[in-house]
Amino acid sequence: MSPTPVKSLSDQIEDLLPQTQCTKCGYPACRPYAEAVADGTANYNQCPPGGAEGVARLAKLLGKPVIPLNPVNGAERVRPVAVIDELLCIGCTLCIQACPVDAIVGAAKQMHTVLPDLCTGCDLCVAPCPVDCIAMVDVTPGRSGWDAWSQAQADAARKRHNFRVFRLRRDKEENDARLAAKAAAKLKAVEAEAGLSSEEKAAQERKKAIIQAAMERARIKKEQMATQLPGATGIDDLSRSVQKQIEEINTRLDQQKDAQ
Repeated sequence: MSPTPVKSLSDQIEDLLPQTQCTKCGYPACRPYAEAVADGTANYNQCPPGGAEGVARLAKLLGKPVIPLNPVNGAERVRPVAVIDELLCIGCTLCIQACPVDAIVGAAKQMHTVLPDLCTGCDLCVAPCPVDCIAMVDVTPGRSGWDAWSQAQADAARKRHNFRVFRLRRDKEENDARLAAKAAAKLKAVEAEAGLSSEEKAAQERKKAIIQAAMERARIKKEQMATQLPGATGIDDLSRSVQKQIEEINTRLDQQKDAQ
C-alpha cells in the first residue's frame, strides 16, 4: 500500500473550517483564509461561523492559546438560512451569482428559490437583491458555531463550492475560446480580403456601393410615400416603362397639333 500523503498545514486548517464560504474572515473563501492563517498573514480567530469552538480547534492545531473571536469579523450566532419571498422576486439572478455553494435555483426573469438543505447561511445573497426579497431565518435556535453545523455539512458545502469554482472557470475558458475563434475568423477574413487583386477589390467595392445605393433609394422612396397625401400621384412614383408610355403619348399629341 502506498503511504497516505501528509497534509499541508493549509489543508489541516481548512479541514477545521465550517466551509460556509461567507467571506466574513476577510478572504474570498475558506481556502484562502486557511492559507493566510498557515503563512501567518491572518489570525486564527476570524471565522464567526466557526465560533468559539472553531477558534479552539485552530488554536489546538497551531499550538497557540485560545483567544476570543475577533469582533471586527462578526459575532458567533445561530445558523440562518436564506428565504426568498417568491411574490417579490423579479428573477434578476443576482442572488444566484452571489451564492458560493449553488444553493439557489431559478432562471432569468423567473422566480428563484433557496434549497434550505444546501444553504450555508453566508448572507452573500442579501445585499445584491434589488428588491429586498431575501430574509435570513434562524434554523438552529439555541445552537451556534459548530453546535449548529456538522462536519458532514461542512464537507458537502466544500464540494459544492469547489465544483462551482470549477464550473465558473470552465465557462470562462469556453467563452474565451469562443471569442478567440470569432476574432481569428474575423482576422482570417481581413487577411483574405487583403490578398485580393485590385480588380477583385474593385468588384467588391462596386457591389457594396450598389447595395448601399439601392438601400438609400428605398429609404427615400419610403419617406416620400409616408409624406404623400392620400390619393395624390406623381410622375416620380411611376415606373420607367409607364413614364416612357406617357412620353410617347405626349409626343404623338404634339405631332398631331403640329399637323393641324
